[in-house]
Amino acid sequence: MAEFDDNPSSVQDSLQQVTELLLRRRQLLSQRPDVSHPRQVEELLDKQDSTALQLKLDQLHPADVAYILEAMPLDERLIVWDLIKADRDGDILLEVSDAVRETLIAHMDERELVAATGQLDTDEIADLAPDLPREVMQDVFRALSVEEREQLRAAMSYPEDAVGALMDFDMITVRDDITVEVVLRYLRRLDEMPDHTDQLFVVDRQEHLKGLLPVNRLLVTDPDIVVAAVMGQEYVKFQPDEKAQDAALAFERYDLVSAPVVDADDKLIGRVTVNTVVDFIREETDSEKLSAGGLREEEDLFASVWSSVRNRWTWLAINLVTAFIASRVIGAFEGSIGKLVALAALMPIIAGIGGNSGNQTITMIVRALALGQINSSSARKLFVKEIGVSLINGLIWGGVVGLFAFFIYHSWQLGLVMTGAMFLNLLLAALMGVTIPLVMHKLGRDPAVGSSVLITAITDSGGFFIFLGLATVFLVGR
Repeated sequence: MAEFDDNPSSVQDSLQQVTELLLRRRQLLSQRPDVSHPRQVEELLDKQDSTALQLKLDQLHPADVAYILEAMPLDERLIVWDLIKADRDGDILLEVSDAVRETLIAHMDERELVAATGQLDTDEIADLAPDLPREVMQDVFRALSVEEREQLRAAMSYPEDAVGALMDFDMITVRDDITVEVVLRYLRRLDEMPDHTDQLFVVDRQEHLKGLLPVNRLLVTDPDIVVAAVMGQEYVKFQPDEKAQDAALAFERYDLVSAPVVDADDKLIGRVTVNTVVDFIREETDSEKLSAGGLREEEDLFASVWSSVRNRWTWLAINLVTAFIASRVIGAFEGSIGKLVALAALMPIIAGIGGNSGNQTITMIVRALALGQINSSSARKLFVKEIGVSLINGLIWGGVVGLFAFFIYHSWQLGLVMTGAMFLNLLLAALMGVTIPLVMHKLGRDPAVGSSVLITAITDSGGFFIFLGLATVFLVGR
């Protein structure tokens, strides 16, 4: 087994070293303009530099190599990729982001892809399958045993947000009628135990799950005692069609390292481990951040200009529409603004505070929905609670901006209008901050996607309308 450097700063150091070696390569290429293909790098780099780079890559964990690849422009990324040993390709492909994986797979031929995929477990192959060409997957299927083919079909049949998509099949099962000594002898014959094996799964002859045998209990139990006497019969288990988010919450709540996955007949079909759960949580968090920023999907940092434009245009277009709506609201009150110029200076305050308040509410609601803390009964209480918060905030901050307007423009009427507008817009923000994510969740949509854009559009347009409308009635119209 390879030994990897676990120093947190080593990844940045390695990236710097790889970058320096590639810089020397570019300098050498500039002296040899007749070279046109990156694969000729071995002919151009002197032996010492090439060996140093390959040695550095061999010493790095696949996740660290993935980090370096993601941090490099496409041409340099492919050069480094060609220098990586073929037997590590599969592990690294699993670690890189989806966008970068596409560029690496596009650079590999069918033979290389089949070889890289053939080194992986069936659950790992299922993770790569959506990005692999059909011909490659056909060759991979032919190379698997009958049991592995069934496992791969099962893993590929579940959606990405289901427990089945997180499930792996590399686990240790034992019978409940054997002694601890027999189990220990069996374990000693193994080359190694599956990763994150904190417990063995106890099954009967038909593979029905009977209990769990923790490894720490196994090591301290009298060898003559049968497994049934020491196994745990109270445990957390999942079915493959359950939501992966629910499994992630259970792992966090009960501090799980692994958990069994059973079918409708309680037959053991796989397990979920903490590493896959952590990866799922990270991917979900990244996806929410991207969605909140208006990106349709994960984007390669060094993707082409056109690819980045296509990835970003959707929410920019939506923002443009909402901006036009807000501008037309302002346009409807041009006469009022012309008569009282102070309105133009003050109205961004109302919209800005309303948008911030609405985003605070949405953040709380989206988090609660992700944790499964909201039901129909608690939703009504949330409305009441958020309205109460907005009423208090409206009175406090409405009073503050009212006093501000009074001291700046020496008009108590304008101060009252500012207070009223702030009060009403914060109330609107609270109502929409609860309603938008709940409705999106009810419709089966991700409440984190676009909620902030919608609340900003509503509080901007609504804030302008409320403030300018009140000003027109009580100030300009007098």
